[in-house]
Amino acid sequence: MENFTIRAYGLQELALLYFPFSAPASASCQLKRWINLNTALHNKIVEAGYHSGQRLLTPRQVTIIITYLGPP
Repeated sequence: MENFTIRAYGLQELALLYFPFSAPASASCQLKRWINLNTALHNKIVEAGYHSGQRLLTPRQVTIIITYLGPP
């Protein structure tokens, strides 16, 4: 996505950008799985205040995700 804007995103909203053909719940589960399986990403995002069950990602957390996964 060429014009990806760094801002606060709902976890499900961001997940649907990565997995546009998935159901919203499936997209969220897959993004969380990717975050948890990537140890470096998980550690950095936790340092930025991320916790299990969080629904809104801060711009800093979104930046960390796209640094490790690339833009959606």
